[in-house]
Amino acid sequence: MATELRPDLVVMDVKMPKMDGISAAEKLHHGRIAPVLLLTAFSQKELVERASEAGVVAYIVKPFTPADLLPAVEIALSRGAELRALEAEVADMSERFETRKIVDIAKGILNEKMGLTEPEAFRWIQKASMDRRLTMKDVALTIIDQLGAKQS
Repeated sequence: MATELRPDLVVMDVKMPKMDGISAAEKLHHGRIAPVLLLTAFSQKELVERASEAGVVAYIVKPFTPADLLPAVEIALSRGAELRALEAEVADMSERFETRKIVDIAKGILNEKMGLTEPEAFRWIQKASMDRRLTMKDVALTIIDQLGAKQS
């Protein structure tokens, strides 16, 4: 159900009929579906550690009052937002790193085939990117495809 609805937060008990809450939390965490706040009557250290390893963002022990639950929900929502922001940042950094590697390969090809220095090759790719309204990565991939394939 959470997979289809994509909630901001899943609140569930450790003890559930078909699957224990920690296993369910782990699936939700690994699938990047939603952060999980786990409710339980158990506070054993091993259970808390297992929940933490499964990606649970908040853990509240029964019995609790509504006043106890609200801060836990707020913290869980905040942690979930932080995790999403970090994942987005990592994805962006990975993409920039990949682009940089591709541009570096293209600069090497321009150096070898056209005799351009590293700064000249970078500027050439940058200008071609602006002139053609393409990303630098796309220009670099074209250079690699067109000029790099002719290497012998």
